Amino acid sequence: MQKKKFTRWMSGLLAALIVLTTALPAALSTSTASAADTDPALTKIQKKGELVVGLSADYAPYEFHMRDGNQDKIVGFDISLAQAIADKLGVKLVIKDMGFDALLGAMKTGKIDIIISGMSATPEREQEVDFSNVYLKAPQAMLILRKNSDKYTTNLDTFSGKKIGAQTQTVQETIAKGIPGAQVVSLQKFPNLISQLTQGVISGIVAEEPIANAYVQQNHAFKVIYPNYGQDQTGQTAVAMPKDSPVLKAKINQVVDKVTTDGQFKQWEKKANEQMFADQNQGFWQKYGHYFITGTEVTLALAVVGVLIGVTLGTLLALMKLSAVWVIKALGNIYVEYVRGTPLLVQAFMVFFGAQILGLDLSAFVSGALAMGLNSAAYVAEIIRSGIESVDKGQMEAARSLGFSRNKAMRLVILPQAVRNILPALGNEFVSVIKEGSVVSVIGVGELMYETGVVQGASFRPFLPLVIASLIYFVLTFTISRALGFAERRMTR
Repeated sequence: MQKKKFTRWMSGLLAALIVLTTALPAALSTSTASAADTDPALTKIQKKGELVVGLSADYAPYEFHMRDGNQDKIVGFDISLAQAIADKLGVKLVIKDMGFDALLGAMKTGKIDIIISGMSATPEREQEVDFSNVYLKAPQAMLILRKNSDKYTTNLDTFSGKKIGAQTQTVQETIAKGIPGAQVVSLQKFPNLISQLTQGVISGIVAEEPIANAYVQQNHAFKVIYPNYGQDQTGQTAVAMPKDSPVLKAKINQVVDKVTTDGQFKQWEKKANEQMFADQNQGFWQKYGHYFITGTEVTLALAVVGVLIGVTLGTLLALMKLSAVWVIKALGNIYVEYVRGTPLLVQAFMVFFGAQILGLDLSAFVSGALAMGLNSAAYVAEIIRSGIESVDKGQMEAARSLGFSRNKAMRLVILPQAVRNILPALGNEFVSVIKEGSVVSVIGVGELMYETGVVQGASFRPFLPLVIASLIYFVLTFTISRALGFAERRMTR
């Protein structure tokens, strides 16, 4: 009897082992296949239902702004590629325009999903991000003034001791640094390099062939030459994406391989070249005036928000610095000294990227306005502190003798007198906030200098947009200065 039970038990165990050995590989295979269907980057994109592409839209014909009826659009063959990738993933395309040197940081902190901005796959970048297959190979050229054709040739020795321009954090900057004896001028915006070349400040600009040819086509004062840079420096333009994104990379490569072999990418290039020179019969202001108007509105909005934050927080910090409690006084001093000791540009990056790390998806405008307000608060705190200390101490004593609490005396007696004393200095700070708004354009805030860069890139005219922007800034600051002067005279009476 026991033998029969043992036999049945062994038969059952054997059957279970057979089932396990049959089902386990299938289960593992299913699990592996399921895992291979996605990766963290692709999952994030599909969950949002949108593909956020980062770029710097001042690089025609790759990507640039143009007017389509009453709507501003970013166009170019990079945009066409981005749309094809979004269609492949079955999601909506969202474009985020910012400074080229902010793109990698934006992707690593999750602000954008991928980068399609004429970016070359260099060994240094490949340590930080993954790249797709190459979708465009463009030789590196040199853009010079046509009148200097006899002076500067394909022989690099002719550029020894000369200033050579290149865009910051690009392959072209590396190439420029390799020219023997040349002084490299690195700027963030390509139109600013064009402006310096036009004025004769620099002797040439290292640029990819499509970019150089676009400017020559628009302005015959330029000429393209092809110096011997010493080795093959053909640009290997690819799509950048987060590290360890194999499934996303495979899907992007499918799109890249298809459009580069079936001739579709060539059609996109042709279309972008046509768009660059559309509406040439329109006047400059008619074609680009809305950019300056929009930029001015955003600049004023930034200033208003920055001033409100600056005055509110600055007043609190001033009172903290005057506090009798050592800890509160120390915290006020640390904040003021730290903020005054670091550039606004660094603070803008810290707010923009730091907020994302903390899980706060702040827009570029909110990040820029917050950075400007926090920066202004440190200076306003010192202005208000000096104003409070300029009020005679007898005012506080008189208010206290009338039964006022210390806080009420400060609010109703001391601060109103302090504001009258510091109004000129406070007015200067307000004017500075308006002008310093240009710094936050690097994170993609569409203020006046950002829009000026857009016009420079779209119009191929680097100097005129700067003149218009300077006049707008002058009108804004002059008007505010006069208004503050009027308020100061009224308060004096």
